[in-house]
Amino acid sequence: MRRQLLASTTAFTLLFGAIPAFADMDAARAFLDAEIGDMSALDRAGQEAEMEWFIKAAEPFKGMDIKVVSETITTHEYEARVLAPAFSKITGINLTHDLIGEGDVVEKLQTQMQSGENIYDAYINDSDLIGTHWRYQQARSLTKWMENEGKDVTSPNLDIDDFIGKSFTTAPDGDLYQLPDQQFANLYFFRYDWFND
Repeated sequence: MRRQLLASTTAFTLLFGAIPAFADMDAARAFLDAEIGDMSALDRAGQEAEMEWFIKAAEPFKGMDIKVVSETITTHEYEARVLAPAFSKITGINLTHDLIGEGDVVEKLQTQMQSGENIYDAYINDSDLIGTHWRYQQARSLTKWMENEGKDVTSPNLDIDDFIGKSFTTAPDGDLYQLPDQQFANLYFFRYDWFND
């Protein structure tokens, strides 16, 4: 149950990786110095308060191992190389963030959904798979989860309306099933004359 609870916290998937974990406010401050600085809407006191919240929320899960996968693109390389180790140091949660090819991500996800075998605890995948997630009923509604059993581990400062592309990660039932991490714009062009002759 604990594994499912935290694995469902998709917001945390932005910060996954693999290192020994010991919760640490000094690590949080070092991360803020090295990676955030003045690039935040929060002042330094607000940033540190946010880090303290994450440490406290993660306390029941300290020492837990979580395995995440994403495709190898620059965004996810940064998450795996920089954000993941910081998350582990700050929260005390041991995270492994694997980087593999996009086709391999889809294959592992499909295998897990069809077999029920847990290959990864969380997937960072393209939002165009939202229909698949919803039809298989193997992904939980973040909307409901964040309002109910996940409330204690959902940041009170998380502003869902601040995410770009959330309409792409909302299923036909109107609930959010993924938090947008990165998005490719899909543009379709056609020859007008072919459809009007």
